[in-house]
Amino acid sequence: MPAAMNKTDLLAVFDKDLAKLRKTLGGLDEQTASLSAPGDSVTLKGILAHRTHWMGLFHQWYEDGLAGRRVHVPAKGYKWNQLKTYNAPLYAKGEETALPDLLSDFESACNRLRAFIETRDDTELYTAGRYAWTGKWTVGRFAEATGPSHFRSANTYIRKALRAAT
Repeated sequence: MPAAMNKTDLLAVFDKDLAKLRKTLGGLDEQTASLSAPGDSVTLKGILAHRTHWMGLFHQWYEDGLAGRRVHVPAKGYKWNQLKTYNAPLYAKGEETALPDLLSDFESACNRLRAFIETRDDTELYTAGRYAWTGKWTVGRFAEATGPSHFRSANTYIRKALRAAT
C-alpha cells in the first residue's frame, strides 16, 4: 500500500486500518490475548503494548524536536537494526498487563495520534525537511508508520494467531 501523501489520505487510512484492527480486537479475551502466532513468542497482548508505545514514541520525537532537544530515533541508545532488543521489554510488559488496561491505553494513544493529525495541515505533515529529526521522511510519514502501518501489521499478526489457535 503506498504511503499517504496528504492529511485527507492519512486520516482515511488511519480510520480504515484502525476500524479493521478494532473489529479483530473485539473478539479478544484475556485467554486469547495470551496467544502467539506460530513460530513466534510475542503474545497478542505484547503486540498491543508495542503498538501503543510506538505511538507515544512518535509524540516524544515530535515534542523533543520542537523543544530543541536531541531527538533519538528510534530511541536513545538504539539503532534501527537493534529494534528486536528495544522491543523485547515492550512485549514483556504487555504480557504482564491486563487486557482491559492494554485496550484502554491503546485507544488513548490512537485518539491522541488522530487528534495530532487532525490539527496539522498538509504543509506541516508533508513538507520534506521541515523537521531535522525526520530525515528524508515527513512527519506525516512517521505518523503513518507508528499508526496505520502498525495497525495493519498488528491486525495481520493477531488474525494469524487466532487462526492457528482454532
